[in-house]
Amino acid sequence: MKAIILDRNHVDNIQLSEVSLPPLKPEEVRIAIHAASLNHRDEWCRQGKYPNLKDGVILGSDGSGIVEEVGSEVDDSWQDKEVLVNPALDWGEDQKAQSKNFRILGMPDHGTIAEYLHIPVDRIYSKPTHLSLAQAAALPLAGLTAYRALFYHAKVKKGDKVLITGFGGGVAQFAAQFALAAQADVYVSSGDPAKLYKAKEIGAKGGFNYNDPNWTREALGLAGGFDIIIDSAMGDTLDHLLSVAVPGGKIVFFGATLGNPTGLNVRKVFWSQVSLQGTTMGSDQDFEEMLDFTSRHQITPIIDAEFPLQEAAKAFERMKEGKQMGKILIKIR
Repeated sequence: MKAIILDRNHVDNIQLSEVSLPPLKPEEVRIAIHAASLNHRDEWCRQGKYPNLKDGVILGSDGSGIVEEVGSEVDDSWQDKEVLVNPALDWGEDQKAQSKNFRILGMPDHGTIAEYLHIPVDRIYSKPTHLSLAQAAALPLAGLTAYRALFYHAKVKKGDKVLITGFGGGVAQFAAQFALAAQADVYVSSGDPAKLYKAKEIGAKGGFNYNDPNWTREALGLAGGFDIIIDSAMGDTLDHLLSVAVPGGKIVFFGATLGNPTGLNVRKVFWSQVSLQGTTMGSDQDFEEMLDFTSRHQITPIIDAEFPLQEAAKAFERMKEGKQMGKILIKIR
């Protein structure tokens, strides 16, 4: 089968290759993948910035398709079903945090940017009926991460003022859509005016350009401060976020693309009684709740661009540029 593998000897660091499928295990299903979507971790793998990299591994965490064959221990009812994949592997039994064996599909395990995928049946779920297979491929990793941040950690509720930073990326778009569906008052930040316009178009009450040195003053003037802030940048922007969090507010972060803060104003944290909460991906319970929430509220992922499998390198370059508004898809069928 054709697949996109990590190959750091190739000019693009990835390569479209012929890969042999291993035999189907009794507890597995074979999925004919119709679409996969990119996440930042895929590009970080390509750039050599992800731990424990291994050339030859098929990249991709998100995927959807049709079950083409089931293993001997799998219920036959899965045959020919339209499904999407939960890329969280071995989360464990503790809802509070992942186990030491936790890993994400696509490195070190073979991933979804391939014509076929063999995966244990407990990692697949029926596709939400209101989504196409392509749309469903955009949902798993980013949707799961956003859902856990908002509902498990931040416990978002109607009327909360929520700030989502870096609107345009996958997790941020789902966080905005989920918070809107929960009837929160949503605000976003971005360095791109077009993305701020898009956020308002889908229901955000305001948007702030974080390149403007006065954006925190504007945010406080418009919203008066935020009960919940969802962030993936960290770095020295944390001080700005502390400035716009209300007393008792929560800052939930799932990444640190700008690195660690050079200084943490702990007085702001304890005096305002602000909570700093880290999060990543989510449990099977979170995934099931996210799918149910998505279906009940008919949430449709925002798609930025679609590329055929043969042009996967262009999709990765699009991710590298950071200009996407929504998810980047790789269409396989």
